[in-house]
Amino acid sequence: MSEDVIAEIKRDYIFSLAAQGDRADGRKFDEYRPISVEVGVIDKAEGSSRVKIGNTQVIVGVKMQPGEPFPDTPDTGVIITNLELVPLASPTFESGPPREDAIELARVTDRGVRESGAIDLSKLCIESGQKVWMVFIDVHVLDHDGNLMDAASLGAIAALKNTKVPNTKFGLGEDVPLPLNDVPVAVTAINVGNAILLDPSLDEGNVAPCRLTVITNKEGALAGMQKSGVGTLTPDQIKYIVHIASEKANVLREKLEGIQ
Repeated sequence: MSEDVIAEIKRDYIFSLAAQGDRADGRKFDEYRPISVEVGVIDKAEGSSRVKIGNTQVIVGVKMQPGEPFPDTPDTGVIITNLELVPLASPTFESGPPREDAIELARVTDRGVRESGAIDLSKLCIESGQKVWMVFIDVHVLDHDGNLMDAASLGAIAALKNTKVPNTKFGLGEDVPLPLNDVPVAVTAINVGNAILLDPSLDEGNVAPCRLTVITNKEGALAGMQKSGVGTLTPDQIKYIVHIASEKANVLREKLEGIQ
């Protein structure tokens, strides 16, 4: 049986289930797969995390070093986010230049941290106009079973909460926790027919015409939004996704409580 035929069968099955109010794994439309968060998993990083959402798994490392600030922001630290789709994570991932979806994932993860003001960059100035702390967030996808957006976002903020500014290493005093102002969280939804499904599995994501990721801060305010795919969403669907994303973000945020 050809791959196209198999894909069509999967699509019909998922759409048929959604029309009946069901999902292939038995979850409710607004239900996440089991989530686990570990921190301190990379000894040589300033902060790190491993996040699992179902069988999707990412590991995030944060490194910091002094560097030159941007000319237009001489007194603020710098954030640089990278994401790698490790070939062992999926048969569709290959070594080589960054794929378009990897670039999108990195940008959305970066935007959530940056636009929410999660890091107090004003406290990362070492010498005005000369030297600031540069924060490198490196996300590695180890297993792709759907919804990489939310896993990468959750992993990034977990690793940042675990990060210590390495003052001692560079002769700048004692190590201190990375100054954080907020805890942004991403919630991703897809439309399958008229149904809106949160935390899409790999098969669900593959058949959905589009995907919407909503990032909110701890107050529930929007910090970012990303629509992917060629399909469309109605205004009512978008309003619903934004509303449910704000609610579900609090559930995800609970997974980060107590991390340091």
